[in-house]
Amino acid sequence: MLGRDEEGVRIVPEPAPLPLGKLPAGLLGPFLATLPADPGVALGPGVGEDAAAVRPPGGELLVAAADPITFPTPRPGWYAVHVNANDVAARGATPRWFLATLLLPPTATAAGARALLDEIAAACAEVGATLVGGHTEITATVGAPVVAGCMLGTVPPGSLRRTGGGLAGDDLLLTGWLGVEGAAILAASASAPLRAAGWTPGRVAAAAGLVARHGLSVLPAARLLAPRAHALHDLTEGGVAGGVGELAVASGLGALLEADALSWPGEVAALCTALGLDPLGLLSSGCLLAAVPPAATPALLTGLAAAGVPAARVGRLTAPDGGLRLRRAGVEGPLPAFARDEVARWLDERGGG
Repeated sequence: MLGRDEEGVRIVPEPAPLPLGKLPAGLLGPFLATLPADPGVALGPGVGEDAAAVRPPGGELLVAAADPITFPTPRPGWYAVHVNANDVAARGATPRWFLATLLLPPTATAAGARALLDEIAAACAEVGATLVGGHTEITATVGAPVVAGCMLGTVPPGSLRRTGGGLAGDDLLLTGWLGVEGAAILAASASAPLRAAGWTPGRVAAAAGLVARHGLSVLPAARLLAPRAHALHDLTEGGVAGGVGELAVASGLGALLEADALSWPGEVAALCTALGLDPLGLLSSGCLLAAVPPAATPALLTGLAAAGVPAARVGRLTAPDGGLRLRRAGVEGPLPAFARDEVARWLDERGGG
């Protein structure tokens, strides 16, 4: 029963934390019953079922990607779905089936666990995938929810794209909003240093909301680029400099990145200045890098613009002996190399503010 304190204020008890171990069947079962049916799923998720079975369309390749979400974020389930869907889309494939491993801290409640499950299911619907399985557990080894995802997708063999498929002379096209993921994470973790640098609470909140405003999915860009691209690569840790370097090295080529063709939302550039970070190495999920024949560039940029996808030609692939280069204001030099992402470096060195 609810009681009242000495001043007559109603006392609402704190929700009881869940016991350590797997999520109770009474919580997991009703959630699983809400998931949509998928004709491609021969055996879907169920209490006591330890694996799923799916039916890829005849002759298509099954593409798999797996990534955990460990950066601090209020929406780890949403991030896990989109980050893994992006990896599948960068292979030219269509995301189809998602598996999620949820590790929840001992403070987790039934309401919080169900909210996270609903978040994952909703994100799957956004990318056109079905949640088909995974694992749920409350464990003392984590202090905040950790979501490790695995996305499966399908692609016709002739449409498979690799990071390492670029050809010398290819244009490098970049889609999306550079740095929004990294800036949003830092705005949430570095509010005190930002306020000390003169940022208002409203400005910090605006930076923290960058992903909510601009999104994180590369699927629309991948659908347009994949048919003409020789190589595709989504930008994650290491930002645009890391992504260009990885695509070039995987292709056995050099690359020239045109810094003057890059643009960041105002909050991203300002945040990097305030925290002493290089935006070239800033976490940039939601951006897709494509190596395409120069003759295809004009039509692809026109198509991307018509679809509302920000895009620009930002450089080209060169012969292997050209190395990795950056040109800024007509001056050419080495492409910066980042041993780790600027977000991870700042969080490690400053303790997250």
